[in-house]
Formats: sequence, structure tokens, C-alpha cells
Amino acid sequence: MMTWDDFWTLIDLLGDRCRCDYTTPLAEALAELPPARIVDFEERLAEALYRLDRREFGVLPVIDMSSPGKPFPQSDDSFLYSRCAVVAAGRAEYEAVLADPARFAPHTATTLHGEDLLHLAEEAYEEVTGEEWDVVTAFDYESCSNEDGWPEQVRQF
Repeated sequence: MMTWDDFWTLIDLLGDRCRCDYTTPLAEALAELPPARIVDFEERLAEALYRLDRREFGVLPVIDMSSPGKPFPQSDDSFLYSRCAVVAAGRAEYEAVLADPARFAPHTATTLHGEDLLHLAEEAYEEVTGEEWDVVTAFDYESCSNEDGWPEQVRQF
């Protein structure tokens, strides 16, 4: 089982998330791991995203960088990608966001390539094993799947 320390060490490989190829170092590191460790990484990622799947984050508007001052509601995809941006920002920021929901808002503007993080383990696994990815994680990270995070069953999306 991958520890949280191991997971965050791998996430730190993302480095400068402003570059278009920011996921490359992490993708390369995952491709060097045994298949079981790649699956462990995916489990940790799913759990980290699941923990951020909370109403207080999901109802925040997206900060529109092209039209400052004109935020709009998040979609289920933009909410997922914003959560990816929080994880990609590293352990300290992730923990700070969990402790203070107001820190989530800036991540709604940094979803660039957030989706890329979701496919790294799958691509590494298929590269290493030559087999199709058929992994279902214990935590569902799709938006609004965390029942504890959305207790009122009121969905933003």
C-alpha cells in the first residue's frame, strides 16, 4: 500500500504546473513503478479527490480569468478539475484547502490540464503491463459522489 508520504512525493514531481507538459515527470516516475504501486497511486488520488468533493467547494463559482469579476457556476467537470488543481498544488496546499474552504476558490481558475492528472496512472499501467486498465478504486471521485460532503443531497450541477 502506498503511504500518503509516498503519494505526495510523487505529486511533488509535477513542479511547475504552468507548463503544458507539467505531468511528464510524474508520468515517467509512475511508468517506473510496479503495476501494484501504480494502482496504489490511483487509489490515493481517488481518495484525495473524494475528500475534496464537498458542497462548500462545489458551490463556489468559477473565477473567469477572461472576464474578471464575472464568475459563473462550476460544472461537474470543472469542479473535478479544480479538485485536481488542488491536489496538483501539493500536500501543504491540499491540507490548507481542507482546513479553510475559502482557499479553494483560486483553484477554480487553475484547472488547466487538470484532467491530465486523472489519466496518468491508467497510461502508466497500460505502458508497464501491456494490458488494459480495469481498475475501480474504493473511492469514487466523480463530482457529488461523497455523501458526507453533500449531506443535504442538494446538487449544484
